[in-house]
Amino acid sequence: MTIVTTITDALGRAAMRALRQTIGPAIGACVVGYFAYYAVQGDRGLMAMKHLQTEIAEAEGILAQVTAERERMERRALLLRSDHLDLDVLDERARMMLNLNNPRDVIIKLPSAGTPGSASENR
Repeated sequence: MTIVTTITDALGRAAMRALRQTIGPAIGACVVGYFAYYAVQGDRGLMAMKHLQTEIAEAEGILAQVTAERERMERRALLLRSDHLDLDVLDERARMMLNLNNPRDVIIKLPSAGTPGSASENR
């Protein structure tokens, strides 16, 4: 019985030694895997950075459009200032705001697309 006990104890010690030698690297691999996953998929990971870069590109496009519109409006406003007054622009704005026309203006009425006898049906 002592031989069997000795063999069992030796196998148990060898299994415990092997288990101790594999637990450390397994825990280390789990920690590395955890940080690697969150480096890619986390709130501040690579995927989130790519998403933010896309949003920044879209916002810069909108900013460029708004800046161009603002510059256009500033140029038109400059033409209405008293020191740079452009009479054509002033006349155009006054007519648009007051919904008036000049007696010398020629008004041409165009038929709408849905009315019979329009140009699109005569072809």
